[in-house]
Amino acid sequence: MASVASPVIFKEFCPLYYLLNAIPTKIQKGFRSIVVYLTALDTNGDYIAVGSSIGMLYLYCRQLNQMKKYNFEGKCESITFVKLLSCFDDLVAVGTASGRVAVFQLVSSLPGRNKQLRRFDVSGIHKSSITALAWSPNGMKLFSGDDKGKIVYSALDLDQGICNSSLVLEEPSSIVQLDYNQKVLLVSTLQRTLLFYTEEKSVNQVGTQPRK
Repeated sequence: MASVASPVIFKEFCPLYYLLNAIPTKIQKGFRSIVVYLTALDTNGDYIAVGSSIGMLYLYCRQLNQMKKYNFEGKCESITFVKLLSCFDDLVAVGTASGRVAVFQLVSSLPGRNKQLRRFDVSGIHKSSITALAWSPNGMKLFSGDDKGKIVYSALDLDQGICNSSLVLEEPSSIVQLDYNQKVLLVSTLQRTLLFYTEEKSVNQVGTQPRK
């Protein structure tokens, strides 16, 4: 008997003009006009986060239809990765081309939630472009990877406003993907994929042959 084909669902895709129109295509810096490129993207049910080549993070709130802007102090550099998390508080982690990583704890209008924007910095460990970020589900752990193979673990205490960071793994090639769950960090590099067990600090490679 021939199997019944599943029904085809048609979907319509269109540019998010309401979002794009809220981001400038150029900025003026002194006598120079600088083109703004969109360099990183992440979404969840509440926000759309867009990183840019001028170091500005554009955060669109879907519930309020509002665009907010956040930036790094000092040097204007390209944002290379953004990662949203919605837990008890809304968090967004941002990585840049020089290895800077910052976490923004967003303001919420809901009772008992955060009422003041706060920023946590991961500094002094990464020296090259951030290529991957991964949250723990409760927002207390952030893992960041760069294009030189370094992976940094940051422990966040949002109540005390503390962020402690340390190097946990160093690979010989660029980190391309991170994912964390149940004390296990999945790491993909240009050469291999591995499981890093954060409690035992042990590594288990997925497969035996290196990537070509």
